[in-house]
Amino acid sequence: MKTRQSLVTLCAIVLLATLGYLWLAPAGLQHSPDISLVTIRGEKLQLAGYRGRPLLVTFWATTCPGCIREMPHLIELYRELHPQGLEIIGIAMDYDPPNRVLAMSKARAIPYPIALDIQADAAYAFGDVRLTPTSFLIAPDGRIVYRKTGEMDMAKVRRDILDMLTSTESFNDDRQPAHKHKELS
Repeated sequence: MKTRQSLVTLCAIVLLATLGYLWLAPAGLQHSPDISLVTIRGEKLQLAGYRGRPLLVTFWATTCPGCIREMPHLIELYRELHPQGLEIIGIAMDYDPPNRVLAMSKARAIPYPIALDIQADAAYAFGDVRLTPTSFLIAPDGRIVYRKTGEMDMAKVRRDILDMLTSTESFNDDRQPAHKHKELS
């Protein structure tokens, strides 16, 4: 009787631990929300349209020193790896005035799309993002594999992206033509 009670208790603990892990896992098990965004140029983007290639989504603000320090690294990463399939989307926080976002985007010559999150729908969809910078690396299959609040370890992110690009290339070489980037409208 005591053995049976111990076994039931052990099973309950294992079940609770597994459910807790799945609920609280920071990345890898969650999928990116399928949201629509509007860029500062008026283009409509659908995150699901980026499946098949790595996507880095970063929430930022014009008043965020860490965001501003990170921008040159993101621009460099985009210029280096976008031709191979990397996509980056910057999402300006809802409290950031659109005219400031536009001015900073032009002043910094940001080459990747910048979206406005005027109603904070994107921030909410990604787990109620409130702090900047907050970034999400999304694998080609749509899983969030890295989440960082604060400045990213750019060397690690670059390695992760290169690994994804390499595995995506080998998959595409074996089974189908490589997925080419196209502008979404």
